[in-house]
Amino acid sequence: MPTFKPQIPTIVDPAGVPPGNEPRPMGTTTDTSRAEFVEETGGTPRVDFDSTSNPYIDYQSIDLLLTLQHPRSDAYDETCFFIMGQVKELLFKSFHFELHNARHLIRGDQVSDAMLVLDRSLEIAKLLISTWDVVATVSAEGFNQFRDHLDEASGQLSFMFRHVEFILGNKDRHLASAHRNVPHVWPHMKEALDSPSLYDEVIAMLDRRGFAIDPGALDRDWADAYPPDESVEQAWFDIYDDPSTGNDLYRLGETLIALDEQMALYRWRHFVLVSRIIGYKPGTGGSTGVEWLRQTTEFRYFPELWSLRTRLES
Repeated sequence: MPTFKPQIPTIVDPAGVPPGNEPRPMGTTTDTSRAEFVEETGGTPRVDFDSTSNPYIDYQSIDLLLTLQHPRSDAYDETCFFIMGQVKELLFKSFHFELHNARHLIRGDQVSDAMLVLDRSLEIAKLLISTWDVVATVSAEGFNQFRDHLDEASGQLSFMFRHVEFILGNKDRHLASAHRNVPHVWPHMKEALDSPSLYDEVIAMLDRRGFAIDPGALDRDWADAYPPDESVEQAWFDIYDDPSTGNDLYRLGETLIALDEQMALYRWRHFVLVSRIIGYKPGTGGSTGVEWLRQTTEFRYFPELWSLRTRLES
C-alpha cells in the first residue's frame, strides 16, 4: 500500500484556459508554405507565435484536456485510476467511430472498405485491453484508500462504453435507462438502442447476397437483445464452405470473430482485475461486483460465428 502522498505538479493554470468545446480557430498550411517555414526557421522547430497559444495546443485543445484530471482524495493510486478511466473513454469514442462507419459501409455493401475500418477497430480493442495492465498496478490496499470517494460511480454507467456495446449488438434497455435523466446524452443513447447494430446490418447484407435469412432476423425490435438464429448460422456455414481469401464474406466473418474475441478478453481482464482488487465486495454502482462481471465474460456479439465451429469438418 502506498503510504506516501502524491505530489501533483502544476502543468496548466486553469484560469487561463479558454472554455468551450468548439474547435478553436486555426489556419491551414500547404506543402509550399511548409517548405517556406523551413527556409525561415533554418530547419529548426518554430517557437515564435503571435497569440497566447500555439497551433498544437489549439488543434486538440490540449490545455483544456489536461485540466480535466481532478482526483477526489489524497491517495497516491487514484491519479493512475482516474487518468486510465479517461483514456478508456477516449478509446471507446475512437472505437465507436470506427464501428459506426463500418456499419454505414456494410449498409452500402462496401465490404472491403468495412474490413479496412474493422482492422483498425481490432487494434483499438487490443489497446483497450492493455489499459488493464496499467490499472493492475493499483493494489487492493491502494484502491481502498480512495474507493469511498467514488460515491456510486461505476464503469457500467459509461455512456460511451454503452454506445460501443449497442453498435456491436449487446442491447440492454435497463442499462440504457441509466442515462434517461441526462438530456444531453439520452436522445443519442435512445437512438443507439433503437437502431440496428453492426451485426444486424451484416445479416441484412447476407440476405441481399441471396442467403435464406428468416424474416424474424431482418425485421424485429432492434432494442431487444439479439437472439441467435439458425438461418444466420446456416448462411455463415455456407460461406465458410469457401475459406479462401477471395471470399470477402469469409474474411468478414473472420474479422468479426477476431473482434468479438478481443472484447471477450477485455471483459475477462476486467473481471479478473476486479476479483483481485475488491474480491466479492459489492460494486459501487449497485451490482454484485465480481458476480455481475462474471456473467459478462460469457457474452458473444456474433453467436453464430462461434456455434458454426462445431459443424466445421476437419
